[in-house]
Order: sequence, then C-alpha cells, then structure tokens
Amino acid sequence: MKKVGIIGAMDLEVEALKGKMTVLRKEKRASMEFLEGMLNGTDAVVVKSGIGKVNAAICTQILCDLFEVTHIINTGVAGSLKNEINIGDIVVSTDVIHHDVDVRVFGYPLGEVPQVGRLAFPADEGLAQLAVSCCKEVSPDIAAFRGRVVSGDQFISDRKVKETIIENFQGFCVEMEGASIAHAAYLNQVPFVIIRAISDKADDSAEMDYPAFEKAAAARSAALVEHMLLKI
Repeated sequence: MKKVGIIGAMDLEVEALKGKMTVLRKEKRASMEFLEGMLNGTDAVVVKSGIGKVNAAICTQILCDLFEVTHIINTGVAGSLKNEINIGDIVVSTDVIHHDVDVRVFGYPLGEVPQVGRLAFPADEGLAQLAVSCCKEVSPDIAAFRGRVVSGDQFISDRKVKETIIENFQGFCVEMEGASIAHAAYLNQVPFVIIRAISDKADDSAEMDYPAFEKAAAARSAALVEHMLLKI
C-alpha cells in the first residue's frame, strides 16, 4: 500500500494540506510534528521540517524509518535561476544537487558529497510526470518547467552569487531543502520529487519579492500536491 510523505519547510507550505487531512495519528519527533492520515483518499504523512538542509534530512529519515513511506514529495517555494521562469511558475525536479558542497581538493566535482557515488540525485520519473500533468489541470494558466533544483544553506539574493550557481550547476531554481531530501530519499531507495513554486528571482530584487509572493507561491505548490494524491 502506498503512503506518501509530504514535506514543507514552513507552516505556510503545509498548513492548507494539514487542514484538509483526516488525521489519524500525531507524532512528535526531533521537534517536528508529523500528521498521519488520509488526504484525498491517499495514506499520507504531512510535516513541517523547518528551514535548511539538516532539518530536511532529519525529517526525511524519520519519514522513512518511523512511518515507512513509499513516496516523498517536497512542496514549497524557490528562487528562479532562469529568465523565462517567472514568479508564480512551477519547477518540477529532474534531479537535485547541493550547490554549497565543495570537496574539489580531493578530486570530487563541485557539489558532490564524498563517497556517496553520485553528484546529482534523480527524481522519480513517474512522480515528476504526474506533477507536470496535474499542474496543467490545477493551474492551466501557469507554466510548469522540469529541470534541476539546487539547494544550499543560503537565501540567494545577490545577482553575482546567482550567476555563479547558474554557471556551475545549470539549475532551474534554488532553495534550501530539496537536495537533502533527495539525498536521504536516495540512500533509503524511496522515490521522490521536489516541487517548487517561484517566489522570487534569486537576485537583488529577492528581498522585496519574496515576502510579497511567498504565500501565494506556497499555496500553489500545495494545491498541486493535493491534486497529485488523487492519482498517485
């Protein structure tokens, strides 16, 4: 039987989903509240991980160990790394990479965690295709892009930093949790997808745009996830 773990970093990324669940169990681990129950007819566990890669990795491991989820979806917001990807658009991961890992001195490519055996973590193709098709059904006026999501423990709001990340990783969007969720899911052999609604352009305008658009962007991503559960 399928059980879907749904992770958002902030309350605004999961509060709508929690409100629509039939909650059968609440469990608090590592200062995170996990709500298990039924959402759109699917067994699901919804949790706010907190911001950043460490929180995200801990949260993913608990979903795998304690709840034995069969799929993981990460919903939330991100900064765009491409001119054609605008605020409000959706990015669905093809793969995910850490942009703030640098062990090149030992011969590893920029972004690769030593001894893991891969640079980028591939999203589940079935989940990714489902996310794109559901986006077209839920928000036909919104563009959905498939591409690389890059993550680091930084809020990117400097154009020069953004340009360096683009040059090094060819990402579609940048955020602070996806790579750790992908990394942990990969190690546990659990299929995953990262879904991001664009809240800002990850440049010198980000500090102004993010507060204005984060709530609407988060709601759009959550609505997409909710629709996916009907078909997963």
